[in-house]
Amino acid sequence: MSLRLFWVGLGCLLLLTGGCHAPGNPSASPSGSNRVVVAGVDTSSMTGSELAVWSELVSTELAPCKGVALSLAECVARSAPCSACLPAARFLATEIERGRSERQIEACYLARFGVDAVRSIDIGGSPIRGPKDAPVTIVEWADFQCPFCEHASEVLESLSKADARAVRVVFKQYPLAGHAHSQFAARAAIAAGDQGKFWEMHDALFADQQSGLGPDRVRELAKGLGLDMRRFETDLASQATASRLARDQAQAEQLGLDGTPFIFVNGRRFDLKLFDLAEDLPPWIETEVELTRSREGNGS
Repeated sequence: MSLRLFWVGLGCLLLLTGGCHAPGNPSASPSGSNRVVVAGVDTSSMTGSELAVWSELVSTELAPCKGVALSLAECVARSAPCSACLPAARFLATEIERGRSERQIEACYLARFGVDAVRSIDIGGSPIRGPKDAPVTIVEWADFQCPFCEHASEVLESLSKADARAVRVVFKQYPLAGHAHSQFAARAAIAAGDQGKFWEMHDALFADQQSGLGPDRVRELAKGLGLDMRRFETDLASQATASRLARDQAQAEQLGLDGTPFIFVNGRRFDLKLFDLAEDLPPWIETEVELTRSREGNGS
Protein backbone atom coordinates (compact mmCIF):
# COMPACT_ATOMS: atom_id res chain seq x y z
CA MET A 1 0.00 0.00 0.00
CA SER A 2 1.35 3.44 -0.92
CA LEU A 3 2.03 6.08 1.71
CA ARG A 4 -0.62 8.28 0.16
CA LEU A 5 -3.33 5.64 0.44
CA PHE A 6 -2.29 4.92 4.03
CA TRP A 7 -2.89 8.52 4.99
CA VAL A 8 -6.21 8.48 3.19
CA GLY A 9 -7.18 5.72 5.58
CA LEU A 10 -6.44 8.09 8.41
CA GLY A 11 -8.77 10.67 6.98
CA CYS A 12 -6.30 13.41 6.05
CA LEU A 13 -7.26 13.53 2.40
CA LEU A 14 -10.86 14.50 1.88
CA LEU A 15 -11.05 13.26 -1.66
CA LEU A 16 -8.92 10.91 -3.74
CA THR A 17 -9.57 10.04 -7.34
CA GLY A 18 -7.52 8.20 -9.90
CA GLY A 19 -4.45 10.14 -11.01
CA CYS A 20 -1.05 10.07 -12.54
CA HIS A 21 0.60 8.09 -9.81
CA ALA A 22 -1.26 4.95 -10.81
CA PRO A 23 0.67 3.17 -13.58
CA GLY A 24 -1.01 2.73 -16.91
CA ASN A 25 -0.27 1.22 -20.28
CA PRO A 26 0.55 3.89 -22.85
CA SER A 27 -1.39 3.39 -26.03
CA ALA A 28 0.45 3.61 -29.30
CA SER A 29 0.12 6.66 -31.48
CA PRO A 30 -1.67 6.31 -34.81
CA SER A 31 0.00 3.95 -37.22
CA GLY A 32 2.47 5.56 -39.56
CA SER A 33 3.58 8.25 -37.11
CA ASN A 34 7.30 8.93 -37.15
CA ARG A 35 9.60 9.12 -34.20
CA VAL A 36 10.18 12.71 -33.16
CA VAL A 37 13.62 13.73 -31.92
CA VAL A 38 13.95 16.73 -29.63
CA ALA A 39 17.47 18.02 -28.99
CA GLY A 40 18.25 17.81 -25.30
CA VAL A 41 15.82 14.98 -24.53
CA ASP A 42 17.17 11.44 -24.25
CA THR A 43 14.65 8.87 -25.50
CA SER A 44 17.18 6.10 -26.17
CA SER A 45 15.79 3.81 -23.48
CA MET A 46 12.18 4.03 -24.65
CA THR A 47 10.40 1.06 -26.15
CA GLY A 48 8.75 1.30 -29.55
CA SER A 49 5.31 1.92 -28.06
CA GLU A 50 6.72 4.52 -25.69
CA LEU A 51 8.41 6.30 -28.60
CA ALA A 52 5.09 6.36 -30.43
CA VAL A 53 3.38 8.00 -27.47
CA TRP A 54 6.30 10.40 -27.03
CA SER A 55 6.20 11.44 -30.67
CA GLU A 56 2.48 12.10 -30.53
CA LEU A 57 2.51 14.06 -27.30
CA VAL A 58 5.56 16.20 -28.00
CA SER A 59 4.06 17.08 -31.38
CA THR A 60 0.63 18.00 -30.06
CA GLU A 61 1.13 19.52 -26.61
CA LEU A 62 1.49 23.27 -26.93
CA ALA A 63 4.42 25.30 -25.67
CA PRO A 64 3.85 26.36 -22.03
CA CYS A 65 4.18 30.08 -22.75
CA LYS A 66 1.46 32.51 -23.73
CA GLY A 67 1.88 33.86 -27.25
CA VAL A 68 3.95 30.89 -28.45
CA ALA A 69 1.60 28.92 -30.70
CA LEU A 70 3.93 25.99 -31.33
CA SER A 71 4.12 22.39 -30.26
CA LEU A 72 6.84 21.49 -27.80
CA ALA A 73 8.91 19.86 -30.55
CA GLU A 74 8.62 22.93 -32.77
CA CYS A 75 9.34 25.28 -29.88
CA VAL A 76 12.64 23.56 -29.10
CA ALA A 77 13.62 23.13 -32.76
CA ARG A 78 13.01 26.80 -33.54
CA SER A 79 14.57 28.08 -30.28
CA ALA A 80 11.35 29.97 -29.65
CA PRO A 81 11.28 32.48 -26.79
CA CYS A 82 9.87 30.02 -24.27
CA SER A 83 12.48 28.64 -21.88
CA ALA A 84 9.98 26.16 -20.44
CA CYS A 85 9.72 24.13 -23.66
CA LEU A 86 12.75 21.91 -23.13
CA PRO A 87 11.97 21.17 -19.44
CA ALA A 88 8.38 20.42 -20.46
CA ALA A 89 9.54 18.01 -23.15
CA ARG A 90 11.82 16.28 -20.65
CA PHE A 91 8.91 16.07 -18.24
CA LEU A 92 6.81 14.24 -20.84
CA ALA A 93 9.64 11.80 -21.49
CA THR A 94 9.95 11.02 -17.78
CA GLU A 95 6.23 10.46 -17.38
CA ILE A 96 6.13 8.13 -20.39
CA GLU A 97 9.03 6.06 -19.06
CA ARG A 98 7.17 5.69 -15.77
CA GLY A 99 4.52 3.75 -17.65
CA ARG A 100 1.69 6.21 -17.29
CA SER A 101 -1.15 6.43 -19.77
CA GLU A 102 -1.59 9.30 -22.21
CA ARG A 103 -4.58 10.53 -20.22
CA GLN A 104 -2.59 10.53 -17.00
CA ILE A 105 0.38 12.23 -18.63
CA GLU A 106 -1.79 14.96 -20.13
CA ALA A 107 -3.36 15.68 -16.74
CA CYS A 108 0.07 15.93 -15.16
CA TYR A 109 1.36 18.10 -17.99
CA LEU A 110 -1.48 20.58 -17.70
CA ALA A 111 -1.00 20.81 -13.94
CA ARG A 112 2.75 21.25 -14.25
CA PHE A 113 3.06 23.42 -17.38
CA GLY A 114 -0.42 24.55 -18.46
CA VAL A 115 -0.37 28.29 -19.16
CA ASP A 116 -3.62 28.85 -17.26
CA ALA A 117 -2.74 26.72 -14.22
CA VAL A 118 -0.92 29.43 -12.24
CA ARG A 119 -2.99 30.95 -9.44
CA SER A 120 -2.44 34.16 -7.55
CA ILE A 121 -1.96 33.52 -3.83
CA ASP A 122 -1.90 36.25 -1.19
CA ILE A 123 0.83 35.41 1.31
CA GLY A 124 0.66 38.67 3.23
CA GLY A 125 0.66 38.10 6.98
CA SER A 126 1.50 34.39 6.66
CA PRO A 127 4.53 32.83 8.39
CA ILE A 128 7.42 32.44 5.95
CA ARG A 129 10.57 30.37 6.27
CA GLY A 130 13.26 31.30 3.76
CA PRO A 131 14.54 34.37 1.87
CA LYS A 132 12.15 36.89 0.32
CA ASP A 133 13.97 36.72 -3.02
CA ALA A 134 13.93 32.92 -3.30
CA PRO A 135 13.05 31.81 -6.84
CA VAL A 136 10.70 29.14 -5.49
CA THR A 137 7.80 29.86 -3.15
CA ILE A 138 5.95 26.88 -1.71
CA VAL A 139 2.62 27.63 -0.07
CA GLU A 140 1.17 24.89 2.12
CA TRP A 141 -2.17 24.62 3.89
CA ALA A 142 -1.97 22.04 6.65
CA ASP A 143 -3.66 20.53 9.70
CA PHE A 144 -1.47 19.84 12.73
CA GLN A 145 -3.33 16.58 13.45
CA CYS A 146 -2.95 15.25 9.90
CA PRO A 147 -0.15 12.63 9.80
CA PHE A 148 0.59 13.24 6.13
CA CYS A 149 0.94 16.97 6.89
CA GLU A 150 3.58 16.04 9.45
CA HIS A 151 5.39 14.02 6.78
CA ALA A 152 5.03 16.88 4.30
CA SER A 153 6.50 19.35 6.80
CA GLU A 154 9.60 17.16 7.06
CA VAL A 155 9.96 16.98 3.28
CA LEU A 156 9.49 20.73 2.82
CA GLU A 157 11.93 21.59 5.60
CA SER A 158 14.52 19.20 4.15
CA LEU A 159 14.17 20.70 0.67
CA SER A 160 14.38 24.27 1.96
CA LYS A 161 17.53 23.43 3.92
CA ALA A 162 19.10 21.68 0.93
CA ASP A 163 19.22 25.01 -0.90
CA ALA A 164 18.33 27.74 1.57
CA ARG A 165 18.69 30.46 -1.07
CA ALA A 166 16.32 28.84 -3.55
CA VAL A 167 13.23 27.94 -1.53
CA ARG A 168 10.90 29.71 0.86
CA VAL A 169 7.96 28.00 2.53
CA VAL A 170 4.73 29.79 3.41
CA PHE A 171 2.43 28.13 5.94
CA LYS A 172 -1.34 28.53 6.04
CA GLN A 173 -3.87 26.92 8.34
CA TYR A 174 -6.63 24.50 7.43
CA PRO A 175 -7.75 22.49 10.48
CA LEU A 176 -10.04 19.69 9.36
CA ALA A 177 -13.41 19.27 11.06
CA GLY A 178 -12.74 15.58 11.66
CA HIS A 179 -9.79 16.26 13.95
CA ALA A 180 -10.92 17.15 17.45
CA HIS A 181 -8.02 19.39 18.46
CA SER A 182 -6.76 20.74 15.15
CA GLN A 183 -8.63 24.05 15.52
CA PHE A 184 -7.08 24.63 18.94
CA ALA A 185 -3.62 23.72 17.66
CA ALA A 186 -4.01 26.12 14.73
CA ARG A 187 -4.97 28.95 17.08
CA ALA A 188 -2.02 28.09 19.32
CA ALA A 189 0.39 28.32 16.39
CA ILE A 190 -1.00 31.74 15.45
CA ALA A 191 -0.76 32.91 19.07
CA ALA A 192 2.84 31.69 19.27
CA GLY A 193 3.54 33.59 16.07
CA ASP A 194 2.35 36.77 17.78
CA GLN A 195 5.33 36.31 20.08
CA GLY A 196 7.72 35.57 17.23
CA LYS A 197 7.75 31.81 17.69
CA PHE A 198 5.42 30.45 15.04
CA TRP A 199 7.91 28.05 13.48
CA GLU A 200 9.03 26.80 16.89
CA MET A 201 5.41 25.99 17.73
CA HIS A 202 4.84 24.56 14.24
CA ASP A 203 7.73 22.14 14.70
CA ALA A 204 6.71 21.27 18.27
CA LEU A 205 3.12 20.51 17.31
CA PHE A 206 4.09 18.19 14.48
CA ALA A 207 6.80 16.50 16.56
CA ASP A 208 4.26 15.84 19.34
CA GLN A 209 1.39 14.91 17.03
CA GLN A 210 0.92 11.41 18.45
CA SER A 211 0.05 12.87 21.86
CA GLY A 212 -3.28 13.93 20.35
CA LEU A 213 -2.51 17.64 20.83
CA GLY A 214 -5.16 18.18 23.47
CA PRO A 215 -5.39 21.72 24.91
CA ASP A 216 -3.42 20.88 28.08
CA ARG A 217 -0.61 19.33 26.07
CA VAL A 218 -0.49 22.26 23.65
CA ARG A 219 -0.23 24.64 26.60
CA GLU A 220 2.70 22.58 27.90
CA LEU A 221 4.39 22.99 24.53
CA ALA A 222 3.80 26.74 24.68
CA LYS A 223 5.38 26.91 28.15
CA GLY A 224 8.31 24.89 26.89
CA LEU A 225 8.92 27.51 24.22
CA GLY A 226 9.14 30.19 26.86
CA LEU A 227 6.02 32.05 25.77
CA ASP A 228 4.33 34.67 27.90
CA MET A 229 1.40 32.47 28.87
CA ARG A 230 -0.95 35.29 29.86
CA ARG A 231 -0.50 36.88 26.44
CA PHE A 232 -0.68 33.45 24.80
CA GLU A 233 -4.10 32.75 26.34
CA THR A 234 -5.37 36.18 25.31
CA ASP A 235 -4.18 35.79 21.72
CA LEU A 236 -5.42 32.21 21.58
CA ALA A 237 -9.01 33.36 22.22
CA SER A 238 -8.88 36.64 20.31
CA GLN A 239 -11.06 37.60 17.37
CA ALA A 240 -7.93 38.58 15.46
CA THR A 241 -6.67 34.98 15.68
CA ALA A 242 -10.06 33.63 14.59
CA SER A 243 -10.11 36.04 11.63
CA ARG A 244 -6.64 35.04 10.46
CA LEU A 245 -7.59 31.39 10.66
CA ALA A 246 -10.84 31.99 8.76
CA ARG A 247 -8.98 33.95 6.08
CA ASP A 248 -6.59 31.06 5.45
CA GLN A 249 -9.47 28.60 5.23
CA ALA A 250 -11.52 30.76 2.88
CA GLN A 251 -8.57 31.26 0.54
CA ALA A 252 -7.90 27.52 0.39
CA GLU A 253 -11.54 26.79 -0.42
CA GLN A 254 -11.50 29.38 -3.21
CA LEU A 255 -8.48 27.60 -4.67
CA GLY A 256 -10.22 24.22 -4.57
CA LEU A 257 -8.84 22.52 -1.48
CA ASP A 258 -9.94 18.89 -1.25
CA GLY A 259 -7.65 17.69 1.51
CA THR A 260 -4.47 18.42 3.44
CA PRO A 261 -1.69 19.07 2.82
CA PHE A 262 -2.73 21.47 0.03
CA ILE A 263 0.38 22.71 -1.74
CA PHE A 264 1.27 25.25 -4.43
CA VAL A 265 4.68 25.80 -5.99
CA ASN A 266 5.12 29.21 -7.59
CA GLY A 267 1.35 29.43 -7.95
CA ARG A 268 0.89 25.94 -9.45
CA ARG A 269 -0.93 23.33 -7.46
CA PHE A 270 1.22 20.37 -6.49
CA ASP A 271 -1.71 17.98 -6.62
CA LEU A 272 -1.12 14.93 -4.44
CA LYS A 273 -3.56 12.94 -6.56
CA LEU A 274 -1.16 13.43 -9.46
CA PHE A 275 2.29 13.79 -7.94
CA ASP A 276 4.37 12.19 -5.21
CA LEU A 277 5.79 14.64 -2.68
CA ALA A 278 9.19 13.03 -2.14
CA GLU A 279 9.70 11.88 -5.74
CA ASP A 280 8.27 14.72 -7.81
CA LEU A 281 8.80 17.87 -5.75
CA PRO A 282 12.65 18.01 -5.92
CA PRO A 283 12.81 18.01 -9.76
CA TRP A 284 9.86 20.45 -9.83
CA ILE A 285 11.89 22.85 -7.67
CA GLU A 286 15.02 22.37 -9.79
CA THR A 287 13.06 23.24 -12.92
CA GLU A 288 11.57 26.35 -11.30
CA VAL A 289 15.04 27.55 -10.31
CA GLU A 290 16.27 26.90 -13.85
CA LEU A 291 13.36 28.80 -15.40
CA THR A 292 13.75 31.74 -13.02
CA ARG A 293 17.43 32.06 -13.86
CA SER A 294 16.64 31.83 -17.56
CA ARG A 295 14.07 34.61 -17.31
CA GLU A 296 16.48 36.78 -15.35
CA GLY A 297 19.18 36.12 -17.94
CA ASN A 298 16.83 37.24 -20.68
CA GLY A 299 15.86 40.33 -18.71
CA SER A 300 12.21 39.26 -18.55
